[in-house]
Amino acid sequence: MAQTDTNDFSEQRPSLFRLLRRANRHRSIVIGGLLIGILVLAALFAPLIAPADPYYQDLLATMEPPSWAHPFGTDDNGRDILSRVLYGARISLLEVVLSVGLAVVVGVPLGILSGMSGRYVDQAIMWTMDILFAFPGIVLAILIVSVLGTSLANLMIAIAIFSVPVYARLARNLTLGLKGMEYVEAAISLGISRRRIMLHYILRNAIGPIIVQSTLTAGTVILSAASLSFLGLGAQPPLPEWGAMMSDGRNYLGLNIWMSLFPGLAIMMTVLGFNILGDGLRDLLDPRR
Repeated sequence: MAQTDTNDFSEQRPSLFRLLRRANRHRSIVIGGLLIGILVLAALFAPLIAPADPYYQDLLATMEPPSWAHPFGTDDNGRDILSRVLYGARISLLEVVLSVGLAVVVGVPLGILSGMSGRYVDQAIMWTMDILFAFPGIVLAILIVSVLGTSLANLMIAIAIFSVPVYARLARNLTLGLKGMEYVEAAISLGISRRRIMLHYILRNAIGPIIVQSTLTAGTVILSAASLSFLGLGAQPPLPEWGAMMSDGRNYLGLNIWMSLFPGLAIMMTVLGFNILGDGLRDLLDPRR
């Protein structure tokens, strides 16, 4: 009897706990989550971990190699590179959250509206997305930043704009597949409002693939933001942004490789973590598995 009660209790546990147990079996989720977790912890506890103020300049200690006082060395202005890399994690996470969030907030409703609407609305939205798709993402971002001006805020807006078509097309494809399901057709026949159908029947069942796409897009956001900052179109000095730090160090590669090496490694590990995590989540949330 006790064994039966235990089994009943385990079957009634919330699906979230079952999902977490399944996630532990996916090595990609564990490794990717560990890398991203390290990034998040570094960003949150940067004031406690950083050995110095990331903006403090010591002109008597410029371009020093790694040492106990400066584990990653110093840059051309005598600033501690480790401290700037740690604080740069905050800027990178901010870029991911705001850029991906804005792209999801704009792209997903447009995609669902396109899939649920008639021919003309669908064509108008998709043609607009096709126009954005016609430009390579980084070229479109450079164009937008050039028009709006060089700043971190405009950089995030530019990245979000060229990411919108990805979510619009994904949401539209999911909507076209879901609106043919029996429960959606039943809701339509019962006269339930389109707004409620879109929110409760379409969006709720499409949230899994959208989360996976958001994780995969995060790596692209990091690379795009670093590329634009490297070109001088993103974060401006003295902000400790990884791409801008690599740009500062390119003039001193023959004298001090550390100025570009450590920010580059931070970018690589962050992008790798998001991609591995995204692959794991895709396998976890795949209904065919």
